[in-house]
Amino acid sequence: MTLDKHTIQGLATFTSKTLPSSEFEKLMINAGYFEVGSAPAQGGRIKVWWSHDDYPRVESIYSPDKNTVLTAYHV
Repeated sequence: MTLDKHTIQGLATFTSKTLPSSEFEKLMINAGYFEVGSAPAQGGRIKVWWSHDDYPRVESIYSPDKNTVLTAYHV
């Protein structure tokens, strides 16, 4: 749960360690990101990749139920 330790270009700095997925996805879409794929991750979590026309790709890690975003970072 390190969302607040990473900066995503085009978004304000996160102030909490996690976010509800609906809130995170709204921020990403409003900043021009779009989801490009997903895959299982360690511990039953879910990895989601986001792309943007101007910024580097972002990888986000969701809780197993996909209700909470635990972290996100540029890859």
